[in-house]
Amino acid sequence: MTTTQTQTHPSSGASPARSTAVDRFLDAVRQASFSTADDLYAVGVVLDATVPGWRYTVHGDTGVRAEYGRWFNATSDLPELTRHSTASGEVIEYVATWEEDGVEHAGHHAHVLTIDPTTDRIVEDHVWCGGRWPAPLLAEMAAARLVETG
Repeated sequence: MTTTQTQTHPSSGASPARSTAVDRFLDAVRQASFSTADDLYAVGVVLDATVPGWRYTVHGDTGVRAEYGRWFNATSDLPELTRHSTASGEVIEYVATWEEDGVEHAGHHAHVLTIDPTTDRIVEDHVWCGGRWPAPLLAEMAAARLVETG
């Protein structure tokens, strides 16, 4: 049986005193610091990524950190963040916002993370990414939400 616990954390809030693999992952997203996150992944970690129009797999700590280094190459805020504890790790969902070439962007991700309880490192990351949304598209989506809600 899976236990679900939901916690919403503001983007500017400090991580809890006891840092977990998920806390360190979220810090790496915020700080664009996957290249130095050498305590995050198990050696044989598997990333199963679904992105707009594509699905692929990356194996190994070095490969996963390099991939996420490309995804998260600017510091980000996480104005929406939800965490659900599971028997084998956590499910996290967030909206990341950042500036790229002077243009505000956002992206919506969901990760199903499996954590090795003895090493507190991520062994599997199944991620779904909605894509990179620049400011004009964000404005269009906001306008569509206004029409939908009346």
